[in-house]
Amino acid sequence: MTARTLQGFMELLPQEQIVFNHMKSVIAHTYELFGFAPLDTPVLELAEVLLSKSGGDTEKQIYEFKKGDTNLAMRFDLTVPLAKYVALYNNDLTFPFKRYQIGKVYRGERPQKGRFREFYQCDIDIIDRDELNIVYDAEVLAVIYTIFTKLELPSFKIYINNRKLLGGFLEYLEIADKTVDVLRLVDKIKKIPEEAFLGELGDLGLPAEKNRRLLDFIKINGSNNEIIAKLEDFKIENDNFATGLAELKTVIAQAQNLGMPAQNIQIDLSITRGLDYYTGTVYETFFDDYPQFGSVCSGGRYDNLSSVFMDKKFPGVGISIGLTRLFDQLRDNNLLPIKALTPNKALIITQDAAFNDEAVKLAGEMRLAGIPVDVMYRQCKFKKKMEYANKIGVPYLIIIGEEEAQSKLYSLKNMADGEQCKLNSAALIEKLK
Repeated sequence: MTARTLQGFMELLPQEQIVFNHMKSVIAHTYELFGFAPLDTPVLELAEVLLSKSGGDTEKQIYEFKKGDTNLAMRFDLTVPLAKYVALYNNDLTFPFKRYQIGKVYRGERPQKGRFREFYQCDIDIIDRDELNIVYDAEVLAVIYTIFTKLELPSFKIYINNRKLLGGFLEYLEIADKTVDVLRLVDKIKKIPEEAFLGELGDLGLPAEKNRRLLDFIKINGSNNEIIAKLEDFKIENDNFATGLAELKTVIAQAQNLGMPAQNIQIDLSITRGLDYYTGTVYETFFDDYPQFGSVCSGGRYDNLSSVFMDKKFPGVGISIGLTRLFDQLRDNNLLPIKALTPNKALIITQDAAFNDEAVKLAGEMRLAGIPVDVMYRQCKFKKKMEYANKIGVPYLIIIGEEEAQSKLYSLKNMADGEQCKLNSAALIEKLK
C-alpha cells in the first residue's frame, strides 16, 4: 500500500505545526481577552440541522451519510451549529452571549490552491435578545486588529461597509426589488471589469442610467471622513440609508476609541458580503502588499441567528478567520518564522550514561517549573548529540558530565551565540523561564 493523504487535507511538519499552534493560541487568547467564552460543538450533526440554512453549492459540498436510520452530516461552518446551540440553550445562556469557537469544518469542494476540504475556522459572535448594541460592531474591529498585530502579520486594512447604505440607495433608485441580485453582483465587482458589471445589471432588467449611478455610488473613495461627507451630501431621504450612515459613523468612531489606528480601517462601499445573511456592518480584511491572498478575515452584522429553529429574535455580529488557508498562504510566501523542530526551551545531554539519572531529575524539576525541556537518552558520541541539538533548533543546551554531576552546577550553552556558563538548578530555571 502506498502511504498518501487525501487531497484538500493539510498535514504539517513539526516545525510548521509549532507555528500553526502558536497562531491558534494567540487567536484564542485574544478572543478571551475581549471576553469571549469558548464553545465546542460536534463535528457531526443531524443532516437536517446542517441543511436547514444551506442551498445551492453549499448543499452540494456538505459531507452527508447515513448510519443506521439516521442521516448525519459533517459541519460545513461554525455558524449553523451556533444557531442550533443558541436555539437549544437560550434559556440557560446569559445575553449578550459572547462566544468563540476554533475548530475544523468540512467542505466537499474541488481542492485547489488555497482551498481545503478540511480546515480550521476561528469564529467569534456576539448575540443578544431582540437588540444588539452597535458598539459591538466596533469591538469586532478591535479584535481583528489585536490578533493581526500580535501575530506580526504583514500590514493590513479592515475594509468596512454597512449594507443598509446600499439597500437604502437602491430604494432611493426605486430598484429595491432587485436588492439580493445586486448585492451579489457588487460583491464580485473587484473581480470583473466595470462594463461586465454594468452588463450583468442590465441583464437583471435594470435601466442603464440607474446602473451607472449605482456604479458611481460604490466607487466613492477617499479618506473615511471624506467618504462620510460625500454620503451626507447625497441628502437622501431614506430611513434605511440614514440608519446605515449613522451606524457606520458610530462604528468608525468607537473603533478609534478602542485604540485602533485610523490607517487600519477603510470604508469601502463595494464590500457587501454577498450572502443574504448579513444586514448591517460588513467586514473584509486584506493585506496591503498581498491582495492576491483575498480576504483573510470577514464577517458582519445579522438580524436573526436562529430564525430557522425558533421565532425569538437573536441579532448578532461576528467574524471568521480561515486559519488553515491563512497559514498556507503565509507559509508559501515565506512570511512565517518557521524554524525550530521542537517546542523545547532546552535539551539536556550527558557525557556518559552514568549521568542519566542526574539528567532525569533536572528535567523533572524544570518541567514542574513550567519549562519545556527534553533529555537525549540515546548513547552515541558527544558530537552526534550536539548535531542533534543543532538540527532540532533548540535554543539552549544543558550539558551534564562528571564535574556537573558532583558540583550540581550545570553547563548551559546558548545555541545562538555559543555563550556558555555554569548554573545550579534554581538559577537555570530562573534564566529559562
